[in-house]
Amino acid sequence: MFGSRQTGVNAYAKVGMETGVVAASPHKLIVMLFDGALVSISNALMNMRSGNIGEKGKAISKAIMIIDSGLRAALDKKVGGEIAEGLDALYEYMSGRLLTANLKNDPAILEEVQRLLTELRDAWNQIGDTPKAPQAAAPSSLANKYASA
Repeated sequence: MFGSRQTGVNAYAKVGMETGVVAASPHKLIVMLFDGALVSISNALMNMRSGNIGEKGKAISKAIMIIDSGLRAALDKKVGGEIAEGLDALYEYMSGRLLTANLKNDPAILEEVQRLLTELRDAWNQIGDTPKAPQAAAPSSLANKYASA
């Protein structure tokens, strides 16, 4: 008649997440994408180290999807100009590195992408919901660094 306790907890967690997404500002949504990608990479690392190849692959695929279909898709290159172009190149680089990490089963590559995403998320958090011109340029140095990679 009733589902398991875990099913109920999962249902409430899903409703909480969906409510958070609906109520979130565009800035917060980007932070949520960064956090989701970072959680997926952490899961991939854990599964890689424990030899769980299937779950590792799923976690890496999820991280790539978040980067490509979330973070890259959210870029407005017309408005964002050079910064958006640099971020697009950086996101493309990260997706490629994640694919390489999956194929080579290399945790160091996952850790590299994890560091990059963490730096971007931290810079994005510093910008806040109302970016000011000097702060808005913060992520560009990292993006430009990897644009030519």
